Amino acid sequence: MTATSRPKRVLLAAPRGYCAGVDRAVIAVEKALEQYGAPIYVRHEIVHNKYVVQTLEKKGAIFVDQATEVPPGNIVMFSAHGVAPSVHKEAADGKLATIDATCPLVTKVHKEAVRFAKEDFDILLIGHEGHEEVIGTSGEAPDHITLVDGPEDVANVTVRDESKVVWLSQTTLSVDETMETVDALKEKFPQLISPPSDDICYATQNRQIAIKELAGQAELVIVVGSKNSSNSIRMVEVAKQAGAPDAHLVDFASEIDEAWLEGVTTVGLSSGASVPDVLVEEVLEWLSARGYGDVEIVKTADESLTFSLPKELRRDLRAEAAELVKE
Repeated sequence: MTATSRPKRVLLAAPRGYCAGVDRAVIAVEKALEQYGAPIYVRHEIVHNKYVVQTLEKKGAIFVDQATEVPPGNIVMFSAHGVAPSVHKEAADGKLATIDATCPLVTKVHKEAVRFAKEDFDILLIGHEGHEEVIGTSGEAPDHITLVDGPEDVANVTVRDESKVVWLSQTTLSVDETMETVDALKEKFPQLISPPSDDICYATQNRQIAIKELAGQAELVIVVGSKNSSNSIRMVEVAKQAGAPDAHLVDFASEIDEAWLEGVTTVGLSSGASVPDVLVEEVLEWLSARGYGDVEIVKTADESLTFSLPKELRRDLRAEAAELVKE
């Protein structure tokens, strides 16, 4: 059977899409709008997804770059990526009530940074410069943290005491990329300590494992996700490294180029951890209209983790914000 006569199919990754931290953050914005009414200000994008941000804006969320942009007496929410202590201070100084929607897995890394800094360790934070999560974690212990942006950055790293060095990482990195950097660091600093538990987010890991499975069987891999989503970008990279001849990141089905389908019988499809499934459904419809109606689920893990909503949603934050202005 020739490639062109083989039946066209889609291999759909499972798990894909929303992780527990993203689900919690998006629901937190929706609940805040229901309970307190619009506007609810959100510092930076609540999660890195264009569709989610646009949908929440229509409901009354206002996204700002800094807490200092929010008028006194309002409510501001911090995104799933986490913020530095200085941002909490800015909000307090600006007389704002706050909701912290930081993913609990990111909060864990923040707590590790604080603990190791108190013990006077040099902390080597593996991550991408400028990413919101890296900025937030670094802000917990700026005098102790050195950013290591990939294995090629290791040569530049210096520490005060090689017997008191620990590594932490941005949660949304590729597992393979992180361990390559860790191996290079261990070669330079043999006494390097690993964190008590793996910092790489379970959802990031699971989605990358599924992508590797797809990449071995598909001529084209499509990842639904935004260009500023670290975990979505990593999924495309992982697909290519795992042998997919072609892989692309798209926000919407309309961004798919039909030329990508030339000679392709099997399309692998997944989505980043901040992507609602409605966007994947649109891609499936788009592919079905072009003959890829046969969909097979490729399941590599079960996900059942959920996080409780931010505790601040149990309080009357509008009243608290009004009181702050009176003080």
